[in-house]
Order: sequence, then C-alpha cells, then structure tokens
Amino acid sequence: MKIKVDFDLCESNALCEAMAPEVFELDDDDFLQLKTEHTTDENIENVKRAVAACPRAAISLED
Repeated sequence: MKIKVDFDLCESNALCEAMAPEVFELDDDDFLQLKTEHTTDENIENVKRAVAACPRAAISLED
C-alpha cells in the first residue's frame, strides 16, 4: 500500500513518528518527512496506528 500525507493538513506534531519511526520523521525544521512511501509486512501495523492517531487525518493509505 502507498502512504499518502496531506502536507497542507499536517501539523508535524510527531505522533506518527512516535508510532512508526521507520516510516515518518521530522526534519531539522520540524516538517514531516516520509522515509518510504510504501508499506511493508514489517511496518503496516505501525503505519495503520499512525493513520488512526493523526489528529488532522493528514495520513492515508492507498492500494
């Protein structure tokens, strides 16, 4: 699945980074960056938790 982030909605509050640090990180300017755009068997559950926890619903998954 592909990980999509609506950067216009994203507040860069790092909840997603806390739940899936292998996929999300804040850069030095506190802007969210994706380390990868695709889920794997190893990260899918963490990514799903990050999607559900995003307070602005800025993260989604696409087939």
